[in-house]
Amino acid sequence: MEAHTFLIQLVLILFSARLFGEIAAYFQIPSVIGELIAGIVIGPSILGLVEISNPIHLLAQVGIILLLFEVGIETDIGHLSSAGAKALVVAVGGVILPLVLGFLISYYLFDFSMLASLFIASTLTATSIGITLRVLRDLKKQNSDESQVIIGAAVLDDIIGIVLLAMLYEFSVSGEVNLLSAGKVLLFIILFFLISPILAKAASQIIKKWEEKSDIPGLLPTTIISLILLFAWAAHSLGAPELLGGFAAGLALSRKFFFPFAPLLHESKEFTHRVEEQMRPIVHLFTPIFFVAIGLSLDLKSINWESGFIWALTGSLVIAAIIGKLFSAFFLKGTSRIMQLIIGTAMIPRGEVGLIFASVGLSAGVLKDDVYASIILVVTITTLVAPFALRWLYSYAKQHKG
Repeated sequence: MEAHTFLIQLVLILFSARLFGEIAAYFQIPSVIGELIAGIVIGPSILGLVEISNPIHLLAQVGIILLLFEVGIETDIGHLSSAGAKALVVAVGGVILPLVLGFLISYYLFDFSMLASLFIASTLTATSIGITLRVLRDLKKQNSDESQVIIGAAVLDDIIGIVLLAMLYEFSVSGEVNLLSAGKVLLFIILFFLISPILAKAASQIIKKWEEKSDIPGLLPTTIISLILLFAWAAHSLGAPELLGGFAAGLALSRKFFFPFAPLLHESKEFTHRVEEQMRPIVHLFTPIFFVAIGLSLDLKSINWESGFIWALTGSLVIAAIIGKLFSAFFLKGTSRIMQLIIGTAMIPRGEVGLIFASVGLSAGVLKDDVYASIILVVTITTLVAPFALRWLYSYAKQHKG
């Protein structure tokens, strides 16, 4: 690709992401959906102005690594301890139910291979903590008791989801579902999560001291991005997806992450806050490229929309995705039915995490275009349904309380 062609395509990607993101936000739809639509509009599906090239794919990969870094740094492990057993019940139920339902539908109803069925089912397990948090903030419910359970469960969902993704990535590389390789990946992940926070915290102390001595501006973003990319490379070298490295680096630098040697490193919340502040513009630059790239990788013209298959698959998966999360809260004891419904509904949005699963499955060659399009529809529908349903449920609860 010519340099000038790439430059104009990058302009189109960044501008359209912002434009459609703003339009989505205006209609109180998560901006990530707007960015996805931007990719569909400028990509082969409608206008055909931009297509996925190697440079765009690489920028999207950096975007996804930085997105997982942001998820990691915003992960509040404290929520897990404060919400305790309730968050664990909702998280485990919210992973197992959609996973089992999605697998049964894919494998037995639609005759997909074992690996493809596992990928499809796994896209239904994650919860988009970003979208859920945004809705709770809008409703001024972010500090409520049910909010602590929702956020705690969503944090656990993210961690379980990343582990699932790492295993599926290994299966897609080897081409088969193998319990031995699953055990090996799990062991690597456990080791990675035990060692990487210590290394990241130690590196952050060096960076902190260096920043105090440096006279040149911009040291923090340069060194932190270097650290994230180093961890991404290390994760890949261990046979896990690169984005696991981004998540681990973010988790280690978050203000609420603790490990045995934390007291020795003199934790600085002010330093973590500066890292977040200076990294945010860079994350906001790269992550829209990832979401637009998902839209670009869809060619809606090549899909036979008149075929009943895609609608049957989408409809079945939407039902499994909603029921699986909704019912997960019904295991909670001593909680009113309306609060169970609110907690279950808050867990429904799949958002960016579901899109990550879908894109890994497509790039690994496990998912075909029509199945990929179906999963994108499922992610979009669940992401749109939850905010409106939550507003209605809270309004209903308020009326019947009064």
